[in-house]
Amino acid sequence: MASSPDVPSADSTPENPDPGASSEVPSTTVSGSGGERRGRVRARRAAVMAVPATLVLAGLAVLTAQGALGVQFAISGMPFTVTATELNGTGFEQFGGLDNMADGSPNAGDTGGQVLVVTSAIKNATLTKLCQSVDLGGTNLLITAGSGAEKVSATDLTTDSTELTGDAAFGNIEIGNDASTLTKAGVKGPIGVFSQQADTVRIANLRQTNYATTAGVFKLPGLRLRFSESGC
Repeated sequence: MASSPDVPSADSTPENPDPGASSEVPSTTVSGSGGERRGRVRARRAAVMAVPATLVLAGLAVLTAQGALGVQFAISGMPFTVTATELNGTGFEQFGGLDNMADGSPNAGDTGGQVLVVTSAIKNATLTKLCQSVDLGGTNLLITAGSGAEKVSATDLTTDSTELTGDAAFGNIEIGNDASTLTKAGVKGPIGVFSQQADTVRIANLRQTNYATTAGVFKLPGLRLRFSESGC
């Protein structure tokens, strides 16, 4: 797994967050230039505030937040797939965010170089049979680890996701927190942004689309990197 986001600054945080959000845990699954481009970027920033509980809960997983490790790098704009038969974690937080590509990135398209993501963080996590792949066009860069007796482990694990599937369970969950008040994983999100946190999280049959991942420590027993015709 590799990278993380630029969470929107206080100046760009929307003023009218959506106060309504369901507390129900889901089964899972989120051109221009000049005035038109600025309007599109503002709309994307406003969308961060509208991330409902259904999307936030869906964005669990191996998890990227600026507050965790001070991550402030430009993403490539190329999504990558991450799967694991099981993820277990303690100290879980999650909120909406924006990732930014480098100026002039060929992957920006008509997005203005921004990707709306669900930013998540886990203080301590283990993953069983981890697989990560990125489509390079005609071939895939494939990484696998943790298929033996020893599991993949990480501390201060953070990930930016646009989609996730799996069977999730939370321990002592809180839904609807202000992201700036989170305490479970040591990450503080932007003030006024919808968020959730829990003491524990478990996801079976995890599959997610990520744009960035970071970790304080990331141990990958049985690591294997190769090119493959198919991804995860």
